Amino acid sequence: MDMLQIALPNKGTLSEETVRLIREAGYQCRRYSRELVVRDKDAGIEFVFLRPRDIAIYVSSGVIDLGITGRDLAVDSKSVYEELLALRFGRSAFYYAVPREKELTVDDLDGLRIATSYPNLVRADIAARGCNATVVKLDGAVEISIRLGVADVIADVVESGRTMTEAGLKPVGEPLLRSEAIAIAQNKAVLAHETAEMFIRRLKGIVVAREYVMVEYDAPEHLIEMACVVTPGIEAPTISPLSRKGWVAIKSMVRKVELNAIMDKLAALGAKGIIVTDIRTCRIN
Repeated sequence: MDMLQIALPNKGTLSEETVRLIREAGYQCRRYSRELVVRDKDAGIEFVFLRPRDIAIYVSSGVIDLGITGRDLAVDSKSVYEELLALRFGRSAFYYAVPREKELTVDDLDGLRIATSYPNLVRADIAARGCNATVVKLDGAVEISIRLGVADVIADVVESGRTMTEAGLKPVGEPLLRSEAIAIAQNKAVLAHETAEMFIRRLKGIVVAREYVMVEYDAPEHLIEMACVVTPGIEAPTISPLSRKGWVAIKSMVRKVELNAIMDKLAALGAKGIIVTDIRTCRIN
């Protein structure tokens, strides 16, 4: 393997977020126009911009070494691939949806027409249900298909749910799939290549860092044990003596989603000077 080839989405929010992540990881990945290929010669990587729907196909065939796409698109492609890393952006859920005024459920799909841009994903699901429904493949504007008489039900990706609500639809049942951006390869053997392994390791460092912050605070020595219960850190918190006798400085990584509750607990415990800073990247393991 000479220059590592990595496929990236060529347009949309998924593309923007992917390029932002890769640039944060230290790679040269800027597109100035509609370039299909951007090379980072120093890193030994060639970034190839492809349709998100096609990326898993190229990767599974071994034409491209690594790729970043949506899990929903990869699954729908029916390609065989290895998911190396979930990237924690582009999150969505894939649901069936019906007109708001109707009482249809996922148990009522038999004999109905289901419009979707993800035909393989839907066919697999209705087959698993033993359901005899007709799948109507559309490339876009799935929400309006019921109003136009093309379908009775739709199956589509739901992010905020706003578009579906505006179309007079409601999701029913549990999601068929929960999706997000993922890094994929034909198999894990690609990680034997130092450049590929480094690329995934860098991305993982940023993905993990985005979920954590560093919290620092001062506390009396007799509260160390209780403070460490509140902020145990990854391995253990860092504890340093202060010039003020009987006090220590404690530093620990905590999850962002738990931050406010943790700060409340620390303040109630008697901690002082609680400061929170973002983490740009890290190496946990």
